[in-house]
Amino acid sequence: MKIGAVMFFTAQSMRPAPLARALEERGFESLWVPEHTHIPSSRKTPYPAGGPLIRPYYDIMDPFLVLNSAAAATKNLRIGTGIALLTQRDPIVTAKVVSTIDQLSDGRFLFGVGNGWNQDEIENHGTAFETRHKLARERIEAMKAIWTQEEPEYHGEFVNFDKMKQWPKPAQKPHPPIIVGGAFPYAARRAIRYGDGWIPRADRLEKDGVGVIIEKFRVMAKEAGRDPASLPISIFRVPENLDQLRFCEEIDVDRVVFTLPAEPADKIMPIIDRWADLKRRLEAG
Repeated sequence: MKIGAVMFFTAQSMRPAPLARALEERGFESLWVPEHTHIPSSRKTPYPAGGPLIRPYYDIMDPFLVLNSAAAATKNLRIGTGIALLTQRDPIVTAKVVSTIDQLSDGRFLFGVGNGWNQDEIENHGTAFETRHKLARERIEAMKAIWTQEEPEYHGEFVNFDKMKQWPKPAQKPHPPIIVGGAFPYAARRAIRYGDGWIPRADRLEKDGVGVIIEKFRVMAKEAGRDPASLPISIFRVPENLDQLRFCEEIDVDRVVFTLPAEPADKIMPIIDRWADLKRRLEAG
């Protein structure tokens, strides 16, 4: 089972290059960065975790620039958006960004995607909140065409372009894995329809929580004609708990991702070292 970390990088937090090196030196598999272009002062949608949004949501740096810095400082660490908000991104521009970072990282990019929950933020980008899921699907389909075809074209309800040329193509073939984030069952269905994996959150890591949901997801994949092995599961926000990590291994979770706070190195490094110790104990059996 792979282990990665996710972090909101801000101007005050530990920088991506030294953090990435620290993770790679300790044998961690990946570094993930969320995305928020901005946070509107208005609030149509409550924060899912309750209460006001924490400051890193609107302090966060651009994920692709952060990840490129991390990739340049490492050799093997995988880098991922955790997650990129497709409802706020032009698909032609995003296809170019993804291809470029995949080339510059020698095929280490993981494209975590999602559709977003913050209605105000999404609508500031000209997206109708009610139709955001179909818009995101069309953008994924359009990007796949751009990445895999010599002269792609796409004609949908929301995305529409005639034959075009765009290079570079991604280093990974046919493209970086598209790992769909979100809750069961709706995001799980989207992952099965157009994804290469699913990212649920570790709200309840026990048999009647995430364990049941993952089993339902695999049944749903089979019913849709997808091989569950082609849809690896990455659980985000896993707790610092050896028994729960072992449970994730038992149910064949492909990857777990722990959260680092948006803090300087003196606060971050002890957390990383504790996780490195957990990793060693997990591997020891």
